[in-house]
Amino acid sequence: MKGISGETRTLTIEIPEHIDLSGLPAFERISILLRENIISGNLVAGQALGEIELAALCDSSRNTLREALRFLHGEGLVNYHQNRGVFVRQLDKRDVRDIFKARRHLEVLALTVNSPVNDFHLTRMAQHLDKAAQAAAGEQWRSVGTHSLRFHQSIVQMLGCSRFNDFFSVLLAQLRLLFCSGAGERDFQLPWIARDRQILTLLGEHQTAAACQALIDYLDYSERQLTTTFSHPISHGESY
Repeated sequence: MKGISGETRTLTIEIPEHIDLSGLPAFERISILLRENIISGNLVAGQALGEIELAALCDSSRNTLREALRFLHGEGLVNYHQNRGVFVRQLDKRDVRDIFKARRHLEVLALTVNSPVNDFHLTRMAQHLDKAAQAAAGEQWRSVGTHSLRFHQSIVQMLGCSRFNDFFSVLLAQLRLLFCSGAGERDFQLPWIARDRQILTLLGEHQTAAACQALIDYLDYSERQLTTTFSHPISHGESY
């Protein structure tokens, strides 16, 4: 992990171990690296992305970083502000609705066409839930949220489609930007562990229809939770 302290929040970048970035164009490696750090919660909504500091953390030239940031802007993950620089995007309730429409299609489809789910996928999902439970025991609520996202990413990965995987990674990053942080994060994250565990248990018992319904209930609950408790971790006093 690399970090540089700024005025409001330490700018931190972690190198993901679960993704092979070798062989990719430089700008694509950096854009994936930054997207993964949004998913993990290292980069939060409204955070300034100082070009010099970020290029150093990513071991990148500033030109490559700029190209990567333009790519992330196209994905709806960063915004440019005239005379102020680049900031991680702050989403709104309209984004919640769109994100969950896409999630329902992809995640339910993945369960439906992979019935019964094989042991490889069940084990991978169980590993994320075990890590979420461990993080909860240690009051590491940001990590709980990350492993819950990875659990649902594992569901979509069952489709075996790289385009779906890439699209869903962007959805997860956008979703992470909607998460609560700070004092309310425990209450925000805690209910998801039991709901994720219920889905996994039903899949393990080959109860696909019940697992699909539990997933739909989960997504309905999560959408309502985000809509009603919507807040921005960092505010710059402007509309994005």
